[in-house]
Amino acid sequence: MRIALAGNPNSGKTTLFNTITGKIEHVGNWPGVTVAKKEGDVKKVLLKENSENMRVVDLPGAYSISPFTSEESITRSFVVEERPDVIINIVDATNLSRGLMFTTQLIEIGIPVVVALNKSDLLEKKGIRIDTEKLSRKLKCPVVRTSSIQNKGLKELLSTASAARHKGQETPWNDDSAAEEETEESLEKRRFQYVEALLDDVESREVESRRQNRSDALDRIIAHRYFGIPIFAVVMYAVFSLSQSTLGPMLADLFVGWIDGLYALVEGMLGDSVSPILHTLLLDGIIGGVGAVVGFLPLIMVLFFLLALLEDCGYMARVAVVMDRYLKKVGLSGKSIIPMVIGTGCAIPGIMATRTIRDERERRTTAMLTPFMPCGAKLPVIALFSGVFFGNSAWVGTAMYFVAIGIIILGALIVKRITRDSGRASYFIMELPEYRVPSVKRALVSMVSRGKAFVIKAATIILLCNAIIHIMQSFTWNLQLVEEGMEASSILASIAHPFSILLIPLGFGTWQLAAAAVTGFIAKENVVGTLAVVYGITNFINTEELVLVSGAASIAQIMGLTSVSALAYLMFNLFTPPCFAAIGAMNAEMESRKWLWAGIGFQLGMGYTVSFFVYQIGSFMTTGSVGEGFLPGLSAVSLLIGVVIYLMYGRERSDLKNLKESA
Repeated sequence: MRIALAGNPNSGKTTLFNTITGKIEHVGNWPGVTVAKKEGDVKKVLLKENSENMRVVDLPGAYSISPFTSEESITRSFVVEERPDVIINIVDATNLSRGLMFTTQLIEIGIPVVVALNKSDLLEKKGIRIDTEKLSRKLKCPVVRTSSIQNKGLKELLSTASAARHKGQETPWNDDSAAEEETEESLEKRRFQYVEALLDDVESREVESRRQNRSDALDRIIAHRYFGIPIFAVVMYAVFSLSQSTLGPMLADLFVGWIDGLYALVEGMLGDSVSPILHTLLLDGIIGGVGAVVGFLPLIMVLFFLLALLEDCGYMARVAVVMDRYLKKVGLSGKSIIPMVIGTGCAIPGIMATRTIRDERERRTTAMLTPFMPCGAKLPVIALFSGVFFGNSAWVGTAMYFVAIGIIILGALIVKRITRDSGRASYFIMELPEYRVPSVKRALVSMVSRGKAFVIKAATIILLCNAIIHIMQSFTWNLQLVEEGMEASSILASIAHPFSILLIPLGFGTWQLAAAAVTGFIAKENVVGTLAVVYGITNFINTEELVLVSGAASIAQIMGLTSVSALAYLMFNLFTPPCFAAIGAMNAEMESRKWLWAGIGFQLGMGYTVSFFVYQIGSFMTTGSVGEGFLPGLSAVSLLIGVVIYLMYGRERSDLKNLKESA
């Protein structure tokens, strides 16, 4: 038996889907989180004895069965063409008027419908009373009260859906009154009149004065046009302070002890009988390299947990509203914020979330700019450089987020100008969710889900990459072992050296740093793992002192970076093109090779330019002179800026000149 879960955005579909299937799909307290259908089997414990299996499909949120957005197209195609056995229509019980418009359209399809009045636990608190039995009679379909958060009514909902499978579905009004040639507009009007009369009959509400509405009072402060950004800065600083400077390192104390134990265990098992090459490959290349990345997992998990709390309480939806007034001036809208917020966990689902944006240029621009947001894969790099060069200062991570926002705004402005889109008015309409006390359980589930993806990547891509890096560093092109002190003759050094020359104007022109930056294009976590391998640092965190091994000063000396060049290196890795998987997602969502290559070129040029100015200006401010490679770097950056300026203004003048000549 196959059941479709359909309903408005932010009605609780995915939370209900996770509860009845045991899956862990991303949920958020704002609309537009689900952008593709997801499937899963109902847990046996929720089914009656000897009943058949139920396959549930979580469809993207939709306001109408008539496709207006790509998500609604997915929902319509599945319901109309694949014909599930039953449709469970999840309706937000606190916003019945909006949900029932979609319900009437689902009923008209003719597939059995069961209405789940979700969030029913909030009705009494809001002073709302709904006559469920009368609503069921009027709609001519079963209606069940549920609370996906509190796991209430789910067994009854599933058993009702099973019973409704072969009963068919009547429309709640007389179809004979509608002429065959009735227009969609008149049909929509008839639905609206029906829902309006139905609400008067089944729902009653206590009037809440504006003074009593705490949500509006909070919004006047948190979503304020002037105070919103400073409040966001304070919130993000607090998040990074907890995750990078206090709570995160405390948890890392326990976690890194396990890695040290594994290192000692494998070292004891190997003994002196194995080949030195295999010995160093397993200990320094694999366990040391992967352990250097995984050692930062507690810090990342704490950050994911705190971000999940912010999402669940409804704050991140307000951030979208705050940013809308700034983004619409550069050709985007607050709807672009949702992919960017999702992208802080992983750039790939963030890029995929851009499909909710109807305007093609705005969607492609958002897909191109979303990878600038620091994702979970970049957090180990931020944590490493913050700890080594800036004393675990929380401002480093916070600053990277705001630099990313600045780059996104600048990039959107450039794209808007290049595409000659100066006359576009970008609009953003979003129903703000109610503030609520965040669920620790949901935040933990979200944290584990994101952390699991991080560990899987560490155990596959990063492990393989570190093993290859170690082998390439250990051998010359003649397959001879590299002697101590002759690492520059290795395969890795010879490959990375040409890239290192290009990076001299940025302050980090060594083959080791170049190799780490290049492997970052495979997976950004590789930057930390590769640095651990090429510099022979098998662990970055001391389990007793909660500081970096050998002290921050020692590691800084080994890397040969100043605080200025370290900041430039950090920004280069954060703001150049993302991993290959994210680039693949960009290709799928942009649906244009021209836009894809333009996006990759823009990301690479932006990362190089930002790093150049950070290093050269920082060097001048701290030493009184510009850094190494200033003139070649200035020439390269000037060329990049010149190309952008020409694309923004030069072509327009050329087109105008050609127009005058033709006239």
